[in-house]
Formats: sequence, structure tokens, C-alpha cells
Amino acid sequence: MPEISASAAPLKPTLPHLRHTLGHFPTGVTVVTTIDDGKPVGVCANSFVSVSLEPPLVGVFLKNTSRTLSSLRRSGSLVINILADRQEHIARAFAAPDGDRFANVDWRVSSLSGAPVLDGVCAWLDCRTDRMIMYGDHYLMLGCVVDSGFNTDSMPLLFHRSRYVNISG
Repeated sequence: MPEISASAAPLKPTLPHLRHTLGHFPTGVTVVTTIDDGKPVGVCANSFVSVSLEPPLVGVFLKNTSRTLSSLRRSGSLVINILADRQEHIARAFAAPDGDRFANVDWRVSSLSGAPVLDGVCAWLDCRTDRMIMYGDHYLMLGCVVDSGFNTDSMPLLFHRSRYVNISG
């Protein structure tokens, strides 16, 4: 194996190159929801991770300019909805900068946090906000899972190379 010189300056990829490179890793697509001042609020996110089973922690990264961050901070709770492969229209609605994201989406209130659980999702996790930590241009929001559920009849929606895809092709 070639030796790497410690004195060599690391190359810094351009933002477009880095985005294209990272796009080769497929991710699931989630919609993070909460209730703020009695109204449903949500945003599409694909940077989601299972952190720990004991205690039950999950994490999601949200851009620091997201208008949903302040609502999530105030509410202290969130639901992470893992979208099913037939829910690309929901991903697009919640990724859009404007408009009523809940206009054509059926949902119910979660029993513990009161945040929206979207109908037909692959799985959902009802969480109490554990902490928010800023990293670079994103916030990591850690949630302690207090309830969850899944649908065995659906496959997840994926995001790969800047496109929505599903496992079945």
C-alpha cells in the first residue's frame, strides 16, 4: 500500500463534486413532523440515522436555514415518517420551499407527542427531542423514541444520484 505523506496538503473537493460523490450513496427519505401553535409542520429529510437501541435514539440532520427548525425546537417532539416507495409526491411536497405541505396528505395525530403520523408510510418513530447540535451548515436533532410502528406491506422510497428511486426498480 502506498504511504501517505503527512505533510501533503489534503485536496478539498468542490461543492458540486462532493454533492455528486455523496449522491452515490442511496438514502431513505423521511418527513419530519411536529405540531407548532396547533398547526402541523413538516420537512423532507434524507439524512436520518439510527443512533442507539439502549436508550432508543435516532437522529436527523436538518439544514440550519430550515424554517421547520424553530417549530421543532418549540414543540420538543417530532415524528420521523419513513416514506414508502409510492410516496414520492409527499417527498416533493415537503421538500418544496413554499405551499401547504399537508394539503393533499392524510395523517393522524400520534398518541404520545401529538405530532403528525403520515398515512401509508413504511414506518414511523414518535420522539421526544433529546438535543439539537449544530454541525457545519446543519443541525443534528436527536430524538428519544417513545413509540413506533411499521407497515410490512410497503417498501421504502430511496434517494440516489439526485433522483427518487425504489427497490423494485
